[in-house]
Amino acid sequence: MTDQKKSSLDSIEEATRERGEFSGHGEALGIAGKRVASTVEGSSNHLREPGSTIAVDAKAGGFKAITIGVEWDNIKTQDVGVVEKVLKKTLKVGVDLDLGVLYELADGSRGAIQAFGDKFGHLDKPPYIKLSGDETTGDAKGLDEVITINGAHWDKISRVLVYLYIFDGAPNWAEINPQVMIDVPGNEDLLVTLGSKNDKLSLCAIGGIENVPGGLKLTNYTEYFAGHEEMDRAFGFGLEWGEAKEE
Repeated sequence: MTDQKKSSLDSIEEATRERGEFSGHGEALGIAGKRVASTVEGSSNHLREPGSTIAVDAKAGGFKAITIGVEWDNIKTQDVGVVEKVLKKTLKVGVDLDLGVLYELADGSRGAIQAFGDKFGHLDKPPYIKLSGDETTGDAKGLDEVITINGAHWDKISRVLVYLYIFDGAPNWAEINPQVMIDVPGNEDLLVTLGSKNDKLSLCAIGGIENVPGGLKLTNYTEYFAGHEEMDRAFGFGLEWGEAKEE
């Protein structure tokens, strides 16, 4: 038999197969990092496992503001050696944890809302989603960052992917103890506490909010990725990443 040289397309397909298991969200072509069970509290305990979903019916007049909030700890205790003695000392971790979303509107337009690139969004015009600001320490009481979706324009939004990423500081999900709440007023809510032990992955897709007939669908993803581009490919948004060119 005569050996035939592989075409470039064959090489690409082979390399793709060897990258690992695909995430499996819809028809996405992205690769998953790691999926783990999360700690879910409140009324939606059946959303504990990644991939679990719940449908929420819109009440008369539709949804009001849908709120996505995050809080995290920025303090840890570390052993510090001083003159052959070991002292317990409380040190600032210095982790900047950012909340963001990818969105797709009913007209097909897509983009990202996040502090990086100053993409804070708008409530009264597209994309009808707004980030409160950029909290860089996690020291504030209560929610550190909040993203609000204008429920009055929910019919103009197709889907939203909620994610967290460690923008600055060494990834250590368990130690900073992030808690993310997706709150649909008067309906079910989703509260996810992260505790991944794989600190090589600095981004986590928390959950999805999808527009369905008569309301919305909440999905728990809790899936970790190496970066925004990998997550984007997994969920099929098709944005351009690099140098803050998310939109």
